[in-house]
Amino acid sequence: MRIRTAATVLSGAVVLSALVLPGAAQAAEHPGAATDLRAFASRSVQPKDALGGTTFKNGVVNKGKDIVLGVTGKKAVPVTFTAFDEEGVAITQAFLWQGTDSSSTDTITGGLESDDYPTCTETPVQNGYSYSCKTVFTIDPAVAFKDGNGTAGTWKLFLGAYDLYANASYDDDVARTKIKRAAKLTANASPEPVKKGKTITVTGKLSRANWTTGKYAGYATQPVKLQFRKKGSSTYTTLKTVKTSSTGTLSTTTKAGSDGYYRFVFAGTTTTGSATAPGDFVDVR
Repeated sequence: MRIRTAATVLSGAVVLSALVLPGAAQAAEHPGAATDLRAFASRSVQPKDALGGTTFKNGVVNKGKDIVLGVTGKKAVPVTFTAFDEEGVAITQAFLWQGTDSSSTDTITGGLESDDYPTCTETPVQNGYSYSCKTVFTIDPAVAFKDGNGTAGTWKLFLGAYDLYANASYDDDVARTKIKRAAKLTANASPEPVKKGKTITVTGKLSRANWTTGKYAGYATQPVKLQFRKKGSSTYTTLKTVKTSSTGTLSTTTKAGSDGYYRFVFAGTTTTGSATAPGDFVDVR
């Protein structure tokens, strides 16, 4: 974790508050937060002994799960964290950002702003005050990521705070999460019915959300498992692994042994969520 309060990194706060980068995105309309964070950054340029001393830890984004987004519909993403300050904290702010260095516009590829200021509960502790905080990012992929799919991947939690004397502190890497493109998968086994020992052909397609076009498109050359569940059983067994075509389609064969269900399963990638096709029943006679 990098906790940074010096003026050398203040440009990072200004960049994230402005949210005007190519590919950057805003989770919700909340102009007050951007204005306050811009002021927050400028006020923290003070003598060294006046810099804020707020520290942050225990950041959790989306309850520790990946954020998987389709092409439509808003998703509420909860964020929790704790803060500590010897004198007390007046206000905190939260962003999600993507990139390698928050102090340069050249190294930031995206930014998301929380719906509102985090709500914090203060508890007096030894040598200061502890805060248990929570906030929500409501993300609409049709708005937030319409400029490109490249923002799928790892994002970082950026937290800032004013102490009671209006001194600013922030940490640009309190926690990490992955924002992924949702995937869809289909499966169709034929012929049906089929004689025992005959060949069954299972076809399907793997597609994933394209945030730029607002549609799902085929996901090429991805490994997908063909699985079978015997009638009366609750367990699927992997028969083989096949790869999708250049257009995301799937086609493979297997021998008919008994009545049961065939399906495809995709494990997902660092930028795309997992997907499981509904089982397709084949009657073997």
